Amino acid sequence: MVISPSALGQPAGTNQPPVKEATEMEDHPYIGMWVTKDGHIRQELLPNGRYDEARGTRTSAYQGRYGIRGTKIDYWDDTGFTADGEFIDGVLHHGGMLFHREGQVKQNP
Repeated sequence: MVISPSALGQPAGTNQPPVKEATEMEDHPYIGMWVTKDGHIRQELLPNGRYDEARGTRTSAYQGRYGIRGTKIDYWDDTGFTADGEFIDGVLHHGGMLFHREGQVKQNP
């Protein structure tokens, strides 16, 4: 019997990683909230392999799955677009922006 990806909660026809158990990555060093220096964009990497990105007052502006290989991160947004980034010296470089761990950088007024 063949089970389609959509039957498992996966979008059909994508190269997205499978949904992970919530505890599978909970100790991964990159899990958590990442924010731009001005605090306008906030991206939470969840331990189940999903992310939730807020922009300004718009919560959950973008959501989807992510996969981490070493210091590289790949994103598969629920709307269909893909992106990538890299963690360099404790900073997430993604989409021409720099994200820092929440609480590690003073916010600009």
